[in-house]
Amino acid sequence: MTSRRWFHPNINGLEAETLLLKHGGHGSFLARPSKSNPGDFTLSVRRHDEVTHIKIQNTGDYYDLYGGETFATLAELVQYYTEQQGLLREKNGDVIELRYPLNSQDPTSERWYHGHLSGREAEKLLLEKGKPGSFLVRESQSKPGDFVLSVLTSEEKLENGERKSRVTHVMIRFQPDGKYDVGGGERFDTLTDLLEHYKKNPMVEKSGAVVHLKQPFNATRINAANIETRVRELNKMADNTEKAKQGFWEEFEMLQQQECKLLYPRKEGQRPENKSKNRYKNILPFDTTRVALRDVDESIPGSDYINANYIKSNLDDSRGSQLYKVYIATQGCLQNTVCDFWNMVYQENTHVIVMTTKEMERSRKKCFCYWPDENCSKDYGCIVVQSLGVHLEKDYILRELQMSRVDRDEPPRRIWHYQYLSWPDHGVPNEPGGVLCFLEEINTAQNCTPQAGPIVVHCSAGIGRTGTIIVIDILVDIINRQGLDCDIDVPKTIQMVRQQRSGMVQTEAQYKFIYMAVQKYIESKKKLLEDEQWGKKKEREYSNIQYPLGDKVKPKPQAVVAPNPPRLNDESACVYENLNIRSTHILSCTLTKKTKTKKTNFVCFLATAAWSCPCPVVQLTPAQLPEPALERGTQVEREAQSAL
Repeated sequence: MTSRRWFHPNINGLEAETLLLKHGGHGSFLARPSKSNPGDFTLSVRRHDEVTHIKIQNTGDYYDLYGGETFATLAELVQYYTEQQGLLREKNGDVIELRYPLNSQDPTSERWYHGHLSGREAEKLLLEKGKPGSFLVRESQSKPGDFVLSVLTSEEKLENGERKSRVTHVMIRFQPDGKYDVGGGERFDTLTDLLEHYKKNPMVEKSGAVVHLKQPFNATRINAANIETRVRELNKMADNTEKAKQGFWEEFEMLQQQECKLLYPRKEGQRPENKSKNRYKNILPFDTTRVALRDVDESIPGSDYINANYIKSNLDDSRGSQLYKVYIATQGCLQNTVCDFWNMVYQENTHVIVMTTKEMERSRKKCFCYWPDENCSKDYGCIVVQSLGVHLEKDYILRELQMSRVDRDEPPRRIWHYQYLSWPDHGVPNEPGGVLCFLEEINTAQNCTPQAGPIVVHCSAGIGRTGTIIVIDILVDIINRQGLDCDIDVPKTIQMVRQQRSGMVQTEAQYKFIYMAVQKYIESKKKLLEDEQWGKKKEREYSNIQYPLGDKVKPKPQAVVAPNPPRLNDESACVYENLNIRSTHILSCTLTKKTKTKKTNFVCFLATAAWSCPCPVVQLTPAQLPEPALERGTQVEREAQSAL
């Protein structure tokens, strides 16, 4: 698990339920400290329209669920039950699914905050890429809710005479009153205040070594919902005191420096028989991820070669159960590679082709026309492609094609060919809205075709615009699957894609455009969610108006008011539904009484395991209402039909 921001250090059970119901979906979860048992924790999981709470025991030696597997850290426990779906069950056998972590807000938007990063990972980053005095702040893995300041300190002399840099880790405690300290000394309102103080007043280790905080080691991970803040920071001009540029240039330049570590073999593209199949002699596919053509004449050298690579949206094989997308990134066709291109499309069962260039740009041939004219057909070796229609849209052309093999008795396949026309010869589009609409159409076509193979994406070289389009689509897909509270990392995603095809995303302008596109998408998503919430709110407001004036209302049977259930504190034992413990469902029914002057709401809490909800036309005074009780399931408010 790459993030541990599912830990919410300052919320109680009611607040957890509100968060999960408002921002999460089925399978969303978070962890929080236990209020009733200090030192222990609670795992809160949304299951459809209710929330289940599971106690986590911290013995001081290990973490467990009051039995079962034991773990050294809270993060390991959550990761285990997230990856081992089906192990977490109720007594009746119902599975409790941990699908999507509901992330907490970062304590700061400063880029030196790295969130969930282990001590070993922090040391690796600082030793490989930092300079003496580089520092970062991360979550504490051993003490959830606290933080750690990791600093690359001066070199130490080893016994053999060599000098080696080392990393010092300083625990930052988050106190119950909301203050931060380092285990003594001054207390600060924010992490930023703490760091600013110790920049000016360096800490001294027990050994006498001075811990200087010179320059921050910035993170690239961001919470998707907070991308606007990150973009604003990256857009800031470099401070006069800084020697190097900052912002987008800085991040992209660091990415470029890592490119030398991704030099995988490209021998197939360098073979003499394949050189004529490469549009650009130095832009070749990695052998490790190249698309090899099958069903070819193996006696012909290089017959299986095409300048194309598979691009997976997730290279983490340990999460095989997670869905991921697959693309094929390739160059624009040459006249002598058109048949190979259609063989690849047929072989991979591709139904969507994305072209992000014109055939000619700036009087240069960017791609050979590899499709037939409108309402015509053309043979490409043993494959026949027929044009069924052409649709001209604002920013692109959609060609409906049909592909079939003359040597096989198989039904023809429908191909959707999208050619984006609004990408300028130089730079990137002025605004990302057109590209986002383009991608939405592409994904709609892809999802409408059962068992469709990879989307084929190409420009001219198959790395610049192609990489930009693929990275945007990967990030948008992550947000769609995990929600606006998920973590995204633009540089890390580009680096992952570059592991599969060299040079993906070529320029700083393309790099910035990815940020702009994701920001625009998130803004649109937020507005859509706000509109949906407003619509639901209006529906609730008018849900009690069901009878026209003058209609007679049938009398409702009077409900029996049950005795008051015992009062439950927020974190009492009854609040939780631990494993193998069945709890009672609690519903909260809002009973509405309308008068000429005001509307009065009463709330009654009813345990459905004990009695049924009487709902409408029950008039209770506040003194008659049972004390609020809460267990598995949140308060599901239902406005009563009122005939008063």
